[in-house]
Amino acid sequence: MNLKQIAKDTAKTLQSYLTYQALRTVLAQLGETNPPLALWLHNFSAGKIQDGEAYIEELFREKSDLALRIMTVREHIAAEVTEFLPEMVRTGIQQANMEQRRQHLERMTQISLSNPSPDAEQQLISDPNLDNLSN
Repeated sequence: MNLKQIAKDTAKTLQSYLTYQALRTVLAQLGETNPPLALWLHNFSAGKIQDGEAYIEELFREKSDLALRIMTVREHIAAEVTEFLPEMVRTGIQQANMEQRRQHLERMTQISLSNPSPDAEQQLISDPNLDNLSN
């Protein structure tokens, strides 16, 4: 496992995601102030946002003012979220893993109870503790 490469790949993915969020923010702003430009940016961006840096590079060739605006918004978003992001990711993964394990255990338990083995049935029938439940 190459942790340095995983970190680089994660950073690049996060950078592209923040570019996408910046684009959404700029589109919302333009939708209120300049709908034709918002429509142009929306159409230009369709299918191009997977790689944030390639997208910004291409946008610079078409409309550098919009590229600069998206970069500024992206930088602002990054400054706001990166402070608490590592703890949120760790906590989110821990909680998601716990929930996945709980659901898996519930599924295993339901399967075991709905299709008990003959040995398990015999144990239930002859369990003296169950006799006390009926009283």
